[in-house]
Amino acid sequence: MTTTTQDTGTVLVTAATGKTGRRVAERLAARGATVRAGSRTGTTAFDWEAPVTWADALRGADAAYVAYYPDLAAPGAPEAMRAFGRLAAELGVRRLVLLSGRGEPAAVGAEDALRAAWGPGLTVVRAAFFAQNFTEGAMAEGVAAGEVAFPAGGTAEPFIDADDVADVVVAALTENGHDGLVHELTGPRPLTFAEVAAVLSRAAGREVRYVPVREAEYAGMLRDHGLPAPEAAWLAALFAMLLDGHNASVTDGVRRVLGREPRDFGAFAREAFGTWAFGT
Repeated sequence: MTTTTQDTGTVLVTAATGKTGRRVAERLAARGATVRAGSRTGTTAFDWEAPVTWADALRGADAAYVAYYPDLAAPGAPEAMRAFGRLAAELGVRRLVLLSGRGEPAAVGAEDALRAAWGPGLTVVRAAFFAQNFTEGAMAEGVAAGEVAFPAGGTAEPFIDADDVADVVVAALTENGHDGLVHELTGPRPLTFAEVAAVLSRAAGREVRYVPVREAEYAGMLRDHGLPAPEAAWLAALFAMLLDGHNASVTDGVRRVLGREPRDFGAFAREAFGTWAFGT
């Protein structure tokens, strides 16, 4: 993709303590942008569940990275995107880049709501399952214990490195030529969860097993970890839907935006276990 760099100005990064938000904020700051790292506990107060915090975070911002919590396919996301988009338009925000999920029909509805409220120039980044979910998310505890239980069966997924996602987001925020586009991002090859477990085992130097479970069983596991029953059921259903095989293909999204191939899961795992306190 041929682009030119623009004057980034002030950028609001929502969910700035999350997997992609933290990385996006770091990269923007390194490029000299004025970054507002929005979170519930940070210096820029921003909470998706408290719309009263949105205006102060957006006011005076030139651009924003929109990473909705808990997921763009969650109930209530279209309404939140509609309200956020109207406010961003009223306050003169000139560029929005939205993180979305690949192959999530409900997320597309939320994308459309934001686009309709803010404008057709919205850039959407649809990402596959993050590789970092195994080392930074809720699954990290299971990996550390040597067992990954998940409702994926034998389905393959082209896991994407969150660093690649952040690089694409920063390009969309700081370069011209991305307005109105949808970038669909995957890693370079699909892997089953059993294959992932084997890669993690080699990288960690100890066994990590994959244990396939059914959707209802996984929802029960989430409840046991403290999630309310409705949220646990919704999340388990989302994962089961995402890993039914319809997302198994790879895309060239990273190469088209960045001019290079996405990082392979094996390279991610080797680096992750060189720095991660495995087993803690």
